[in-house]
Amino acid sequence: MRGLLRSSWFACLYIAAVCIAALLVFQSRKQSFWLDNGAPSKALAQPFCSAGPPFDRPFEKPHWNGWGAGSENRHSQPQNMAGLPRDQVSRLKLKWAFGVPAVTGMWSQPTVVGGRVFLGSQAGKVFSLDAATGCTYWVFDAGANVRGAISIGPIGGHWAAYFGDSGVSTANAYAVDAITGQLLWKTVVDDSPYARISGSPVLESGRLYVPVTGNEDALAAKPGSVCCKFRGSLVSLDAATGKLIWKTYTISEEAHATRKNVHGVQQWGPSGAGIWSAPTVDAEKRVVYTATGDSHSAPATLTSDAILAFDMDTGAMLWSRQMTPRDVWNMACVQGDPANCPDEPDEDLDFGSSPILVDLPQGRRALIAAQKSGVVYALDPDHRGNLLWQRRIGKGGNAGGIQWGAAADEKNVYAALSDLKGAFTDELRSPFRSFWLRAKRRYLTDDGGGTFALNLESGQPAWTAEPQCDGPGMCKPAQLAAITNIPGVVFSGSMDGYLRAYSTDDGKVLWANGTARDYVTVNGVKGHGGTISGPGPVVAGGVLYVNSGYLMPRGLAGNVLLAFSVDGL
Repeated sequence: MRGLLRSSWFACLYIAAVCIAALLVFQSRKQSFWLDNGAPSKALAQPFCSAGPPFDRPFEKPHWNGWGAGSENRHSQPQNMAGLPRDQVSRLKLKWAFGVPAVTGMWSQPTVVGGRVFLGSQAGKVFSLDAATGCTYWVFDAGANVRGAISIGPIGGHWAAYFGDSGVSTANAYAVDAITGQLLWKTVVDDSPYARISGSPVLESGRLYVPVTGNEDALAAKPGSVCCKFRGSLVSLDAATGKLIWKTYTISEEAHATRKNVHGVQQWGPSGAGIWSAPTVDAEKRVVYTATGDSHSAPATLTSDAILAFDMDTGAMLWSRQMTPRDVWNMACVQGDPANCPDEPDEDLDFGSSPILVDLPQGRRALIAAQKSGVVYALDPDHRGNLLWQRRIGKGGNAGGIQWGAAADEKNVYAALSDLKGAFTDELRSPFRSFWLRAKRRYLTDDGGGTFALNLESGQPAWTAEPQCDGPGMCKPAQLAAITNIPGVVFSGSMDGYLRAYSTDDGKVLWANGTARDYVTVNGVKGHGGTISGPGPVVAGGVLYVNSGYLMPRGLAGNVLLAFSVDGL
């Protein structure tokens, strides 16, 4: 018996040693991937382009400029710009991969103008790449996360690239020379340490419209923190000089002292209503539309979780249409110290996506607004945002519903569903699930996901594409990323890194590609794909560009921009 016990004991020790060694190898490989990417020797991408086509008359070539491929934010590309016929989509192959150093996620949607790709990064670098080969023309260091898409436009005798940062102590807007990457101007649009530019600034008629949000709600979970004073705003700048023309807060009232929390720390409100997405510009009517986030602290405001209309010339708020009243919420409600959580918190049902301005029959128009609540709305922009129709496609939640954006063509609006939950399958409920999360975590196949087409005029469903799980191992069908339309096709990415093309006729999958893998990159940076979230794919000149990698929430890290074409490598 003692011999049996002794041998069993040695066997247990052996198994434990093997498991520990495997964990150490796993961790070292994981760490070496990110440490290698962040090494100073790879801070600047190589090789740089030796030469390239002249950057003249850039808008005569196929392009996708800024967030929405147009100031209406339809996230839709006509065939003469897309250059990718529907019957060719199934033949798409990888053309090149570009690795961004020192990041765990790809948050900036690429802009394609004049045969170049412009891309911001989580590490504060802004890149200008050759659209055909992925080689690098220049790298600009903003020093803080550049999350939004970049807009290209004329500035005197230059072509400028316009963007904003997520700040270190302020939120800043920039113009840099699109050909050389040299700084032309930099303007502080909000000096609050909580201010961030998450949405993409929009360039229209010589003015740059900059959306401002903040992260004070995330810091509210920190013990002893004061919550909350920050309020969102929309800023108009002179595109030539960066000079402030006007700034309008989404909440007209400054925060005032309200109550003290259980620790005796003074609380403030109202706050929040940040603008997370690109503004939508109606140049003909001289109106800018934005969508706002939730309130961060009591009292609730009437302009949170709302669609707002501003006069383009003066910044005056013309009207507001709130879709979810009393949505007061901050991170203290779900983690950390709960002292700053409101007495009656709601669900954090922001608008993370831009309103879409579309045309309807008989000269009518609509603003399509898709919310984290899982509801798609159509509002009348010409009658103070009166509701035309609404359609629920999901349950919604703080990482659910429609997260980063829908798309529209002449007939339908297309929306991808998140409804992300953290459910585990029964076999993964174990004390070691943090390890297994990286190795084989599997979300339930009904855990969010799906692509939906709704009729623009009525909101009636045209078709629904059920959640997809194509690859072995992990399956995360939730679809948070913005959706993209070209004639006959919509593209949508998922949490498990799959990018799919759906037929606009019936929702059938025309093409799918699993991007969560290793890549040999054109610039020599170690590359790996992951979750597709935040920005959606971009199509221009027969090439599809998509980011792969998004560590939050519950995502898979990655650092690559991928280019696909019919001819491939």
